[in-house]
Amino acid sequence: MVVKYLQAIFLLSLLSFGVISYSFPLSTQGKWIIDSASGGQRVKLACTCWASHLQPMLAEGLHKQPLKDIVAKVVQQRFNCVRLTWATYMFTRFNQSTVTQTLDSLKLTETKQGIAKNNPALLNMTHVQAYEAVVDELGRQGLMVVLDNHVSNPKWCCADNDGNGFFGDTDFDPQEWERGLVDVAQQFTNKTQVVAMSLRNELRGPRQNPSDWYKYISEGAKLVHGVNPDVLVVVSGLSYGTDLSFLKNQPLGVNLDNKLVYESHWYSWTIVNKDCAESKQVVYDHSGFVMDGDNPVPLFLGEFGIDQRGTSEADNKFFNCFMEYAAQYDFGWSLWALQGSYYLREGQLEHEEVFGLLNANWDTIRNPEFIKRLQSLEKFGQGPSSKLLSSSLMYHPDSGSCVQYSTQTHGIYADSSCLTPIRWIHDRDGAPLRLMETNLCLKVVGDGLAPKVSPDCSSQQSLWYSVSGSKLQLAAKDSNGQYLCLDKTSSNSQILTRKCICINDDSGCLDDPQRQWFMLSPKNLS
Repeated sequence: MVVKYLQAIFLLSLLSFGVISYSFPLSTQGKWIIDSASGGQRVKLACTCWASHLQPMLAEGLHKQPLKDIVAKVVQQRFNCVRLTWATYMFTRFNQSTVTQTLDSLKLTETKQGIAKNNPALLNMTHVQAYEAVVDELGRQGLMVVLDNHVSNPKWCCADNDGNGFFGDTDFDPQEWERGLVDVAQQFTNKTQVVAMSLRNELRGPRQNPSDWYKYISEGAKLVHGVNPDVLVVVSGLSYGTDLSFLKNQPLGVNLDNKLVYESHWYSWTIVNKDCAESKQVVYDHSGFVMDGDNPVPLFLGEFGIDQRGTSEADNKFFNCFMEYAAQYDFGWSLWALQGSYYLREGQLEHEEVFGLLNANWDTIRNPEFIKRLQSLEKFGQGPSSKLLSSSLMYHPDSGSCVQYSTQTHGIYADSSCLTPIRWIHDRDGAPLRLMETNLCLKVVGDGLAPKVSPDCSSQQSLWYSVSGSKLQLAAKDSNGQYLCLDKTSSNSQILTRKCICINDDSGCLDDPQRQWFMLSPKNLS
């Protein structure tokens, strides 16, 4: 039975790697984004952000590589969409300015020479035409596009007092913002690859308040929906896009015909001095809650990211926490960022973006291991119309591995490819961890030894608990009544059970518990 089950799962996994084609436009159903034309197939946005909102008002990197080659790199890394930023003034004030005129005004001579070499046709285009050319190439290579209104005045974002933070700020006239939304909605009405428009990035600053948020966001949402009823309307909250908690008291109250999506952002500095469990709770309380309740709405994590050099301990721990949360709640997301460098950022030429997917020359992936781990999120699939039994995948965030079962050793191991993820059933804390559609359960053998999958599903060695504040350490008692946690300590695939560490205080513990972080992520799609 086990062998037949594994063969079936392997076949489903192979099928899931085929090219997926959606019938646009997209809609929402509860907390899910769906392709309604195909009977409600779940569509999960897995995007990267491509900046086009800074002073040159041009998608970054086009002086380094041909446009088609940059887009091809996005496709090769298995993203299915791009969050492409834009500045309001690009469409309301500089819509007739050419790329050459702006580069000359900024004295970006070498940038202009690079574009002449790699993308010469763009130089004589207006900024709107050049932006559209990027959107067209993204669509040509099968990527969906989320158009993100990042700022009004083209510049680096964000600060409390940069003039772009909230309605009524120096560079944030609500009426001009609305004109920009209408212009962009009209410009891309007939481009089916444009599946969503995000109304505004990271509202913030001393002027921010819920009352004006409801007023202007409602107006902007209705304008976009009226001009282009096919696109999803993506709405973020206050405090740099982290806070939607005021919706608990008063919903947005706008009928967008199943097109509303909420947006949140999350970085390591978003929540200070919190361990993973507390951080996840804060994120849920401020934005994640929109996916639950009587009237759930999809959540799109429009920005998250880490220093791709791998040298930041805070970022690395944050990423493990993010991976667990993203696998559990299975929301769409967008990685900040694609760009490895900027033409001009805050007065600095060729500013390197260490959060960038690509290196500074735009020809190499900066951190292949990071992308490999991120791609593992593809395996965590939930949806509204599945007829499959709800089960879980067991996941090790620190290595980006799925826990698999060996029919030869009757043990478990970590598979970084997650190619044939095994499903588990765990009904509650203190229940056995059962291999789906079998009578086999995971059992502790001893400290420093590999656990086994066996028919024993009733002894204390087969009853598994979440034993830490993070809810990420899975443990069962050995024959002496001592909790032993699943543990992956080496660079190979071996999983052992060892004495649980840091289970009382993840944040203050001197040891690193992340090697013992294992999670059970719900899955009801193949």
